[in-house]
Amino acid sequence: MTLTVLLLLCLLAFALRRRRPAATRAVLVLALLLVAAIGCGPIPAWLMRGLQDDYAATPAPHWQARNAIVLLGAGTFRDPIHGTLEPSFFANGRILAAVAQYQSCHAAGGDCKVLASGGDALHNGAPEATVYRDTLVRAGVPAGDVLLEDRSLSTWHNAQYSKPILDTYAPQHTVLITSGLHMRRSLLYFAHFGIQPQAVRGDLIEPLWSFYPLSWNFTVADAALHEYVGIARYHVYNALGWNAPRVR
Repeated sequence: MTLTVLLLLCLLAFALRRRRPAATRAVLVLALLLVAAIGCGPIPAWLMRGLQDDYAATPAPHWQARNAIVLLGAGTFRDPIHGTLEPSFFANGRILAAVAQYQSCHAAGGDCKVLASGGDALHNGAPEATVYRDTLVRAGVPAGDVLLEDRSLSTWHNAQYSKPILDTYAPQHTVLITSGLHMRRSLLYFAHFGIQPQAVRGDLIEPLWSFYPLSWNFTVADAALHEYVGIARYHVYNALGWNAPRVR
């Protein structure tokens, strides 16, 4: 997304180069400033601050008699040597957090279920929820305590399709686990369907401050902009009446 903006600025400068040389120079200077501000860290740091700072700390959950731990998917990949599907790199922190929360809940004496939510959005041949369940079981979570929501292809679907499963189980306390930068949008979508979980982040993503532009910082900025676009789209769709009815 950031590279698209920079490319559009370069194309604009090219289009103005003969008729408006002063404007051309201004556009090129703006493009260079953006490259520095994004690549060296300031812009991605500012964007991330508004997304994940509120979820940096991990508060202790107040476990009840019945508890649900909702684990949102972050993709899968196929092992090129063994041909098996495994959770993606960005899912590992979430899965580890889900196991830790399950152990904490189990130690408190409550009934605990982990709801793995995620379909096969990347068309790898199996839903994320199924792949994550196998990983959770290998990490010590009993298979009977793992619920599956294996249809969702987006965060909106995560919330929409998890709703009936949670209604059936009827937990007294619900924890939502996803990445820090993804939490704000996820909570917004889940609240739309009447779910008010406690937020537990699986990881935090930070830019790298540098004296020269780094590709990692462009990646972080793109990830943050994706979240802000998703939040803005939610409000626009609500205003236009395009979202599913809100659950109170």
